[in-house]
Amino acid sequence: MSFLEQAALFLGTAVLVVPLFRRLKLGGVLGYLAAGALIGPWGLGLIAHAETTLHFAELGVVLLLFLVGLELEPSRLWALRHPVFGLGGAQVALTGAVATLIAHGLGLSWPAAAVAGFGLAMSSTAIVLAWLGERGELSSPAGRRAFAILLFQDLAVIPLIALLPLLSPDGEDMGNGWLAAAKGLAAIAVVVVGSRLVMRPVLKLVAKFGGREVFTAAALLVVIGAALVMNAIGLSMSLGAFLAGVLLADSEFRHELEADVEPFKGLLMGLFFMAVGMSANLSLFAAQPLAVLGVAAGLLALKASLTYGIARAAGTANEDAQRVAVWLAQGGEFAFVLFTAALAERILDGPTAQFLVLAVTVSMLLAPLTFVVHERFLARWLEQRRPPEFDLIDGPGNPVIIAGYGRYGQIVSRVLRMAGVPFTAIDVSYQQVDFVRRFGNKVYYGDASRVELLESAKARDAKLFVLAIDDVDASLKTAAVVRKHFPALPILARARNRVHLYRLRDLGVEAIERETFQSSLDTARQALVAIGMNSEQAARAVAIFRAHDVGLLDLQYAVRQDEQQFIQTTAQAAAQLQELFEADVREAARDRKPGSEP
Repeated sequence: MSFLEQAALFLGTAVLVVPLFRRLKLGGVLGYLAAGALIGPWGLGLIAHAETTLHFAELGVVLLLFLVGLELEPSRLWALRHPVFGLGGAQVALTGAVATLIAHGLGLSWPAAAVAGFGLAMSSTAIVLAWLGERGELSSPAGRRAFAILLFQDLAVIPLIALLPLLSPDGEDMGNGWLAAAKGLAAIAVVVVGSRLVMRPVLKLVAKFGGREVFTAAALLVVIGAALVMNAIGLSMSLGAFLAGVLLADSEFRHELEADVEPFKGLLMGLFFMAVGMSANLSLFAAQPLAVLGVAAGLLALKASLTYGIARAAGTANEDAQRVAVWLAQGGEFAFVLFTAALAERILDGPTAQFLVLAVTVSMLLAPLTFVVHERFLARWLEQRRPPEFDLIDGPGNPVIIAGYGRYGQIVSRVLRMAGVPFTAIDVSYQQVDFVRRFGNKVYYGDASRVELLESAKARDAKLFVLAIDDVDASLKTAAVVRKHFPALPILARARNRVHLYRLRDLGVEAIERETFQSSLDTARQALVAIGMNSEQAARAVAIFRAHDVGLLDLQYAVRQDEQQFIQTTAQAAAQLQELFEADVREAARDRKPGSEP
């Protein structure tokens, strides 16, 4: 088949298959992979040599990384250093170590297991960035974190290549690995210096004296030249193109370079994905389907779990961590290079290398499908379970703001409503807000510790802030915010217990009611009456206890930091209370005797 016939076949298949997949909302990447598998040597057999196409189509990945680099000025790249080396380093190290242990447990020697483990730790830059670009996610928080990890994986090429000769059973080429590492660093330096000192002057000359087509040729030459420098010493071509893009990101040619390279990138990326689909060795898959699928599925599950855990530990939001984990779960193109090099160094044997390459290929074929499943089902399910956005409080303010609309806050609000006092009620539980709204109550869903929410509730003009929040920490946080930002607003607070009351006092809140104190006193009064005490005497006993306990609060607050003195004060107060009660009983008895003083 001639070159033109092959080109027509590629283009025709892409035109037929890719729009169908996009119509089904499965994404263009999966469409290209399916198109390649259809016409490849293991499908209809229309294209016999997938490797040749794959090598040529890698230029699409190179152009993609160049364009990504153009979007990142050196200052912005420097700002990414923490996620690159923190998130990226942790992902490669942890995933590689765990995969190494599993591979060794499955029978591989330690050197072979290490190569397999760290090769499988890599993800597909081409698939992930193409998907993110298609969805406009590259600039999102999750997209930036995924890109940072992918960038570190590209940087990890140098030490991984350097270590291969050290793992070789021959052991005679140990110095070659470190020589390769030194060459890699030198190649990076050449790209950096060349981009700064050579490329810009050359592009200026071409822009001034050449034409549009010559400048396009120069743009492609810049990308390919940087890639070839890296490729000459066996390193990642995409890393060289990315660095060239970063160093030209703040040049006056940035937008023109982007416009010239973009059309070539799109076509070659499609060709790359078709070549990956063509390279799936379906005969080996037919011989060991369960083993291949098991390793591929296990790889997806392992990398997703570990990446999610690392992202969450680094402070990434739950939903963003899920997205990053799903996006980076598949194997990557660099695994092909690493396994081939390990085969040449006799670290891996032929059947093992072929099996690993097929498992990575299958995981790459499954990757877009996992993206779609996550996006359509899991992400939507989580979206339904996610709390809604906080309400916006508009309109005129009210004299009373009630923070917390549970059982305590609702009773306060009912009394205020009965007396005709308008109020603004806020609660952080959207389930509670939905419930009380069914009964016609006007309640806002929001966090009362947020200054902007209190500002919108006109807290500066309010006459009273009722702090009825049940959670102690949330109550204290809200009290601190109100005291700091609205110092003139009086706070009437609910305390769950004595410790809560003391901590509110520490924040300067003086008007505090213990939530169960009054109801407990009423219960105690009824208990005394129920066992035979007359109602007047029971009421006096409760009044004595109330007055004594309020005084004790002040006394214990003063010594709350000294545990021994606090315990001693409590014991003394109990004895004193007993004496007060007995004295009151004696006095009541004298009052009842005939002839006693009135």
